[in-house]
This record gives sequence, structure tokens and C-alpha cells, in this order.
Amino acid sequence: MAQLPRANGYKGIWFTLGQFTQYGDKYSGGLGTYTSSHVPLAIYVPAVDKTFFVYGGTTGEKDRHLLIMLSYFDHRTKTVPQPVIVYDKQGVDDPHDNASLSIDENGYIWVFVSGRNTKRPGLIFKSKAPYDISDFVKTEEGEMTYPQPWWLKGKGFMYLFTKYTKGRELYWSTSADGLGWSPAQKLAGMGGHYQVTNVHGEKIVSVFNYHPKGNVDKRTNCYLVQTTDMGRTWTTVDGQPLQTPLTSPQSPALVKDYQANGQLVYLNDLNFDAAGNPVVLAVVSRDHAPGPQGDPREWVIMRRKNGQWDFVTVCRSTHNYDMGSLYIDGDHWRIIGPTEAGPQHWGSGGEIAQWESRDGGTTWKKALQLTRKSPRNHGYVRRPLHAHPDFYALWADGDADRLSRSQLYFSDKKGQVYLLPFDMKEAVVKPVKVK
Repeated sequence: MAQLPRANGYKGIWFTLGQFTQYGDKYSGGLGTYTSSHVPLAIYVPAVDKTFFVYGGTTGEKDRHLLIMLSYFDHRTKTVPQPVIVYDKQGVDDPHDNASLSIDENGYIWVFVSGRNTKRPGLIFKSKAPYDISDFVKTEEGEMTYPQPWWLKGKGFMYLFTKYTKGRELYWSTSADGLGWSPAQKLAGMGGHYQVTNVHGEKIVSVFNYHPKGNVDKRTNCYLVQTTDMGRTWTTVDGQPLQTPLTSPQSPALVKDYQANGQLVYLNDLNFDAAGNPVVLAVVSRDHAPGPQGDPREWVIMRRKNGQWDFVTVCRSTHNYDMGSLYIDGDHWRIIGPTEAGPQHWGSGGEIAQWESRDGGTTWKKALQLTRKSPRNHGYVRRPLHAHPDFYALWADGDADRLSRSQLYFSDKKGQVYLLPFDMKEAVVKPVKVK
């Protein structure tokens, strides 16, 4: 059997958007686990005791040549193999083209590679064998950005993604087997949106902001829609029927009107409480540009309490693109993310901390700081689906002010950080603990 090429280590893609102010770039740095609208990026599979993960890699120390990478952490041996290059983006340097991941009930691994607008198509790849990363076949190509595929056992794929129609508009498509897809249907089109999705049982939930007149720098508000029948019908969180596509900013799906307060909304994660209610994590800001004029940048939890939306501020950080993840275990909630100022103070990312609530999200405290005195900012901390305690969060680092190497890290549930090997002379190695 032919096999895909392997990289000689875990080298993340570095990127700059190139929109500079006196406080630096709008966002830049190590973006191998970018964006929050690429989900899931990692999945733990008990059947083989491995956490599979995708990331945006590159070819060398400071190269900006995007490679779609796939690997796994073997929980039995505590090792990682040399990562597989699923697809070479052939000169593209933009991590908007990163991939997301799905694994079907038969163990086949699916890699959904993001396109960009209508210029670069999205791609779907399927592994040739169950739980095997060594070779893939391309199954689909089309207009799809920010891929969010969810496999529901016995039903198939519910695939949520973006098309650049009238702005970044939200669509969905379904497939029983990943090979034949239903025509894309529009979910929301109010000028543009960024969404984060998740699944609880047979309930698929999308939470999204909106871009007034298509302007992503004015992203605001928060909306939530859900379906329990693979998109045939959609409702609000409390069961009110909705007509799709949603076209009015004053939709019944509105969670909070941040626009009325002059606030911007950067969605980070979506999870579920013990009762199956959706819980949203976002950074809420006052300005799209980096620097103190956007303060306070608040990490906000949006949760259901007594049948209503309730909003809790957890902490503050220094950049709109300080992205972290939300973990929920009964009443014990955690946030892992770059909430602490990093070496590039006003740049995206920072030092990684873990915040905890033991009362279902009502009160929070900083429980751990996972990284300290780092040479480069850390950012885009991602939560694996069905996260295992030994591979609990995945992220990358990178200098937010200048081109640098980007290393990849993961942490366990206790907060111990491990470095994925930047250079590998052997086919399989154990990641190194970071002191």
C-alpha cells in the first residue's frame, strides 16, 4: 500500500495577517491550531486508546509553506509518531486553510481541509483503513471554509461550514456515508458570521456572531440555534421553531445584543453542562485593533440558569484573539487558555493558565499557570473531543512580533505541559515534559 509522506517533527505554521498598528498585528504568531471555527481538531478514541489530531504544519524552522498534518498520541505507550502530511497546500501560507477532523463509527478517519473564499476549494479526505493515518483518498472538493464536521452514530455526517456568498454565511450539508452529500442549505446570512458548533447526543448546536454590513471588524452579538433531526428543523435553545436561513439580527435566536453596548464578540468554544444545556465561552472587547483601547477584554461565560441566559465574567486578557477552551465535568468547569500577558504583551496569545469553577460556572479562580517566562506567545488552546486526561489540551507557540519557529504542545488534566518534538530522528518518540 502506498503511504503518505511523513514530516521529521512537529513544526507549526507561523502567520501574520499584516494589519499593523502601533501595538502590533491584528493577529499573528504560531497558528497551527487556528481557528476556533475549525472543530474538532482532536478526538480521543477509546477503541484504540489514541488521541488523533490535525494541525497546520510547515516544512522548516521559519518556513511559511502550509502542510495539513495528522498524527496521534498513543496513550498506552505515551508516544507520538512522525506526523503524516495529508495534503500540501502548494505554496499557501494561510492557516485559514487548516483542517478539522472526524472519525466515523467504523473507525475511518476523515480530514476536512478548509478552502478560502471561492479562490481555493475545500477538500475532504478519508483514510484507507480504520484508525490508520498512513494513507488517504480524496473524496470531495468544493466551496467550504471553516469546516465543522460531526459524525452521529447511525445517521452519518452533519457538516457545518461557511461560504463567501453575501459575506461569510453559514451552511450545512448531510451525508450518510461521507461520499454522497445533500445540497448545501443556508443556516444564517445577516452579512456574515463566525460560528462554533458542538453535539450533545442527537442535538447539534451552532453558536455564532454576526458581521454588520459584512464587516468582520465589527463582529458582535451572539446567536444560538439547534437541531435534533440533522437539520430538517431548527429551534432556539428553548424550542421555538426557526425559519432558515436566519436573516434578521433581531432573531429569536439572539442570546445577547452586544451591539447595543458597543461590544465585539470573539467566540472561543461551545460545551454542555450536566443537564445538556449549551455553554458558550467568548472574549468580549471594545475595539478590533490590538492595544489598550480595546480594553477591557473579558472572558465571558454564557450559560443557562433558571431557564434564562446568564453571563459571568471569568477574567481579562490583552488581545482579542486570546483563544482558549471550556471543559465541563459536572459542576467542575475549567478554562484553559492564554489569559496571562506573554512576552509579546500586546500580541495574540500569551502565557497559558487554567481557571476553575466548582459551582457550575458561577465563581472562578486561576488554579494553575501552565507556562511561564516563555520566549514566544502561546495561543489557540484546543479541547479534544472526548478529551482524555493525558492529552487534555493542544496548542502552538510563536512570536507575535516577528517570524519565528512555532512549536506544538499539549497538557494533561493536571496541568503538566509536554512539547511535541520539533525534530525527530526516530519514527516514534516520547514527548518531553516542559519544566
